[in-house]
Order: sequence, then structure tokens, then C-alpha cells
Amino acid sequence: MAQKAGMEAAVAATRAWRHRIAAILLLLPALTHSAILPEDRADALYHSYDGGGVTVTGPSILVRKGDAKRFSASANYYADSISSASIDVVTQGSEYSESRDQYSVGLDYLHADTTMSLAYTNSEESDYKADTYSVTFSQTLFGNMTTVNLGYSRGFDDVFRNGDTSFSETADHQNYHMSLTQVLTRDLLLSLNYDAVTDEGFLNNPYRSVAFLDTSTPSGIGFEPEAYPNTRTSNAVSANFLYYLPYRATIKAGYRYYADDWDIAAHTAELAYVHPFGKHWIFETGYRFYTQSEAEFYADFFPRADAQNFKARDKELSQFTDHTISLGVSYDLPGGKRGFIDKTTLNLKYSYILFKYDNFTDLSDSSLPDYEFSASVIQAFASIWY
Repeated sequence: MAQKAGMEAAVAATRAWRHRIAAILLLLPALTHSAILPEDRADALYHSYDGGGVTVTGPSILVRKGDAKRFSASANYYADSISSASIDVVTQGSEYSESRDQYSVGLDYLHADTTMSLAYTNSEESDYKADTYSVTFSQTLFGNMTTVNLGYSRGFDDVFRNGDTSFSETADHQNYHMSLTQVLTRDLLLSLNYDAVTDEGFLNNPYRSVAFLDTSTPSGIGFEPEAYPNTRTSNAVSANFLYYLPYRATIKAGYRYYADDWDIAAHTAELAYVHPFGKHWIFETGYRFYTQSEAEFYADFFPRADAQNFKARDKELSQFTDHTISLGVSYDLPGGKRGFIDKTTLNLKYSYILFKYDNFTDLSDSSLPDYEFSASVIQAFASIWY
């Protein structure tokens, strides 16, 4: 789980996506086990993201302990430090640095074939505070051949603007999750998922502006604050297959479709291969493709000031694609049990991401083609079972 947290948070270095990630992470316990409690373990992660003028680094610590019968409790600390000279910052402001601390606690309760999970996450930085609560239920059926998960999370955000003490806004988020995991054959597993998310309140970035034609300025470009609708509803469905090969290797494939009432539609396809080597090594490689359409109120350049009621120039709301190639290796330390430690693994994963925007340009030089950049994500973590 620490691995997942680091990867996702590093890639999505925007606050809106951070909230969605927190909600998804709170629902993850129900996706990763059926009618058994998670194992007692601890994970220590260091992650790094570098791309598009943005650098994100930080640690994450996750500790889980249960009574091996009914209960399992977990606690997670996650932190990141961001330094940004992204294209938005370069064209509309100045470089900045900030840090964020996130604390999460969770409790799983097992009764017969049913698992109930409760979780809470608090995230704070200089101009943003988020609290998220979640509850999930997991039920296994038909001799553990089928697992059904239901989840709900609610988030409350407080939005501020550094340098402006009079600015204070709020946003609420709700996430509904359903999934079905089915053993199809001895070697094939299928997972179907549905997520519905509703957002309400202040949903845009308090610092970002849109660009418009302004003949009164030497550059011919004027700026005014973004204005987003106060509500957003999104839906996503996905299917994932896991196939076990005879020599202990695994093939993973998945597809996800996303759509919201801001007129964004997105497709994600993933393929991964996991291969064990000897008794202690596991290698993994994967490819991910993502593409989306633009929001109905997005424009790279507006014809005039106040051209429409809602307006945005966030490149994450534009039409774009990205490609991700990842490599990972895991090493199971030989020697078996050491004191109270039953097992130890060391893990390293590297991902290369290429982002290509179809209708977002660098305003500092109009002769440049559509904007694109690459990013590197590194995760190094150790896990112990006890």
C-alpha cells in the first residue's frame, strides 16, 4: 500500500488529484483482501517524481498490526516536499516550494466471511487542509470464488491562498465504490469495478489564471482568474484480469473508462508481466496508456476577457495523452526468520512517463509546438512481516 501511495501521489502533484487519490487509498483495503485480515507488516518508502519543472520527494511509513483473529489496525504517515517551476508557474507567477503532511489510521474487523473497514486521513499544507473518512464492506461468496466490495468515502477540504488572509473556501467530495472479484478458472482472476464521485464547492486552483487576447498590453496577452462550476460528477468502470502462468509468472491486463459532467472522457489501458527468478528475485515490467478529451470550459487562449461564465486553462483539463513504461525488482532476503521478523523484502521501481498535450501551448513562446514533457518516478521501499 505504501508503494501505491508513493507512486500515485508523486505522479499527480495537484491538489484536486490528491483528494481523489486519498479517497481511493482509503477504499483500497477492501480491494486487496477477501475474508482474511491483512498480514502484520511494516513498509518504509521513499519516492521521487521529477518532470515538467516539478519535483516531489518524500517518505511514507505504514505499520499494520492485528490480533490474528478479528481485528487489524493500521497507521500511515506520508509526506512530500514540492518545488515547482512548472509551465503554469513560469508563465503566471514565480517558483515556489511547499510541503505536505498526511496521517491515516484504519481498522479492519472480520466476522465469518465479512470484513468491515473504517479509515480516516488528514492532510495539511500551508494553504490546504483535507479530512477524509471512509467505510468499506467486503463479502466472500461461493466458497471464496467470489468477493463483493462496497465502499463510501467523504472528504471535507478547506482551501486558502497564501498572501491573502481574506480568502477561504471549502469543498466536499463523496466517493462510492463497488467491485466484484471472480475466480474464472484455476489460473484466471477477473475484477470488475465501478466508482462514482461527486465534488461540490471551490474546485479550481486559487492561483491559476486563464489567458485571453488583450491588445492593451505589450505582449498582447491578458490574464484573469479561472472560474469552475461548483459541482462535478464523475463515473468510472474498469476491468482487470490476472492470469497465472505455469512457471509462477503472472500477466496483468486492465482497462478503465472515465466520464464526467465537465465533458471529459478518458481511457486507460494497462499491461504488466511479473516474472520470478530463483527463490528470492521477482522482476516486473509494465506499460500504461492514458488519453482524455478536454473539459467543455477549457481553452488554451480565450478571444477576450470574460468570454464565458466558466473558464479554465489547467493543462490537466485539456486534451492529452500519456505513456508510462515501468520496471521493478523485488528481493526477498534469505535466511528466513530473524528475531520477531518473519520475512523482509527490498523493492525498487522506476517509471518513465511521457505527457503530450494536444491543445496546450507555452505562452512564453507561441512558435513552440504543443506542450509535452517527460517525468521520472522512483520508488524504493522495504517491507517486513512480523
